[in-house]
Amino acid sequence: MKSIALIKPYFKENRWKIAIGLLSLIVVDVLQLFIPRIIKWTVDGLTALQIERGQLLRYAIYIAGIAILIGIFRYVWRRCLLGTSRRVEEGLRNRLFAHIQTLSASFFDNTRTGDLMAHATNDIQQIRMATGMGMVALNDAIVLGAAAIGFMLYINVTLTLFVLIPMPLITISTKFFSKHMHQRYQRVQATFSDLTEIIRERFAGIRIIKAHDHKEKAAARVEAVSKDYVKENLGLVKIVGSFFPLMLLFTNLSLAIVLYLGGRQTITQTITPGDFVAFISYLGLLTWPMMALGWVTNLIQRGRASLDRINRILATRPEIKNQKHAQTLDRLEGRIVFENVDFVYGPNGNGGSRALSGINLTVEPGTVLGIVGPPGSGKTTLLNLIPRRYEVSCGNIRIDDKDIRSLKIDNLRSQIAFMPQEPFLFAGTIRENITFDNPLIAESQLQMVTQKAALYDTLRAFPNHYDTIVGEKGVILSGGQKQRIALARAFNQDAGILLLDDPISQVDLATGNAIIETLKSMIGQKTIIIVSHRISAVRFADQIITLEQGKIIEQGTHRELIATDRYYARAFHLQELEEDLNAS
Repeated sequence: MKSIALIKPYFKENRWKIAIGLLSLIVVDVLQLFIPRIIKWTVDGLTALQIERGQLLRYAIYIAGIAILIGIFRYVWRRCLLGTSRRVEEGLRNRLFAHIQTLSASFFDNTRTGDLMAHATNDIQQIRMATGMGMVALNDAIVLGAAAIGFMLYINVTLTLFVLIPMPLITISTKFFSKHMHQRYQRVQATFSDLTEIIRERFAGIRIIKAHDHKEKAAARVEAVSKDYVKENLGLVKIVGSFFPLMLLFTNLSLAIVLYLGGRQTITQTITPGDFVAFISYLGLLTWPMMALGWVTNLIQRGRASLDRINRILATRPEIKNQKHAQTLDRLEGRIVFENVDFVYGPNGNGGSRALSGINLTVEPGTVLGIVGPPGSGKTTLLNLIPRRYEVSCGNIRIDDKDIRSLKIDNLRSQIAFMPQEPFLFAGTIRENITFDNPLIAESQLQMVTQKAALYDTLRAFPNHYDTIVGEKGVILSGGQKQRIALARAFNQDAGILLLDDPISQVDLATGNAIIETLKSMIGQKTIIIVSHRISAVRFADQIITLEQGKIIEQGTHRELIATDRYYARAFHLQELEEDLNAS
C-alpha cells in the first residue's frame, strides 16, 4: 500500500482528465455492444427474407455512425488516460531525481549508477504502463465484460450460464500466477540493473579496454550478464507464456459450448439465427475482457514490482539533513574551527575505517591553510567534512562560531567553492562547465576566472574558444586542462571559503606557479584551504599541517616546518631536488 501511495498525488492532480477518459472509455464499450444487436436484426431479416434494401442501408449507416463515434471517444480516452500515465511517469522521474540529489555521499559510495539508471528508465516505464493501459484493461474487464454478459443473459439465460463455466477457473489461475509473476519481475528488474551497470561501465572505460586489448574479456563479461538477464526473462516467459494461452483455452471452451448448445437451440428455434450470431459476437466482445484480466494482472505485477523498487529509493533518508531550526548566514566571514573531530567511514560512522582522529585546528578568516601528507592520510576527507558531504563521527566543526550542523545545508554549501581532486566535466561546452550553464555570466567574468586559472591562453588556441565541446567527462582535453576548468569553475563562485584538493597536480611547473600567484592574490579576500602533494602549492600558506593516518603530526609555517626533520621537510627537499634535476 505504501508503494501505491506514490502515484496517488498524480491521480488526484489529474482527476478530471481521468474521469473524462474513463467516461469516454465506457461510452466506447457501450457503443460496441450495439453492433451485435444491429447484426441480429440484419440476420433475422435476411433469414426470414423480410428485409428491404433501405433497411440494409439504414443498418449499415448505424454501424458506420457507431464506428465514427467509437473513433472519436477512443481518441479522447487515449488522450486523457494515456496522457495521465505520461504525467505520472514524468512526475515520478522528477521526484526520484530530486530525492536522489538530497541523499548523502555515503549512499553513492554503495550504490551503482546502473541501478539508478534502471530505476529512472525501465522501472518508471513499467509504472506508466500499469497506470495507463492497466487502467484501460481493468475498466474493459469490468464494464465491457459485465455488459456483454448482461446482453448474453438477455438472449438466453441457460446458454449464458454454460458459457460462464470457465470463469471460476480464470479467477483461480489468475491468483496462482500473479504471485509468481511478481517474484519473477523483481528478479528480472534486478538483473536489468546489473546489465545496465555493466554496459555503462564498459562504454565509459572503452578507451582503457582498447588500450589494454581487453575487448574479448569485456565482451565476455557483458555476455555473461546478458545470459543471466535472458535466463531470468525466460523464467518469466514460462509463467506469462502459460498464463495467456490458458486464458485463450478458457475462451475457446466457451466458444465450443456456444457452437454446440447454441446451434442446437437455433435448430429447435429456441433462439433465432440472429440471436445465435449476436451471442457469438458478444462472446467475441467478452474474449477481450477475459484476456484483459490476464494482461492487467501482468501489467499490475510489473508496475507493483517497479513501484516497490522506486519506493525503496524514496524511503532512503539522507544521513545528512537540516536540523529543525537550521539557520542561514548572508555571508560567511570564513573562520573555521575543528574541535576534537573524528571521522569513521561506514554506516552512521560505525564499523568502517577510521579516517580522521582528534583533529583540532583553527583557520582565521582571509588566511590560507595548507594540508600535506602521504596518500590515504585523510586530507580529502578533512575537506569533505567542511561542506558536510560527510558528517563528523565525533566532535564538531564551527564556521563563524556556529556549528555547521546548525546551518542549512544549501546555505552552507552555496558559500563554499570546492574543487575536488578528480575534476568532473559534463559533456557540454567549456562555457557550460565553468558557469554551470548559467547564461547570465558575462564574457568579462568568464575571461577573468579563466585567466586566474591559467586557462585563458590555452582556450584561445581552441577553434570555438569557450564554446568548444569537451565530450563525455572532458575526453578531448588533457588532465591539466580539465583540472584548470574545474579550478575556473571554483573561482567563478562568489564564496567566502575556497577548498582546493590538489589544484596543480596535473599541470606543468610554470602553469602551477601561475595558479599559485593567483591564490596569493586572494589572501585576505577568502579563507583558502589547499590540499596538495606538491609543497610549492602550500609553502606560502599562513599555516600548514601534515596529516598521517588521520592525525595531525606537525603544524606551523613553511619556515618552521622545513627546520625539522619530519615528513614536510623531507618531502620539500626531495621535491626541490626533482625540480633541479628537471630544470637541468
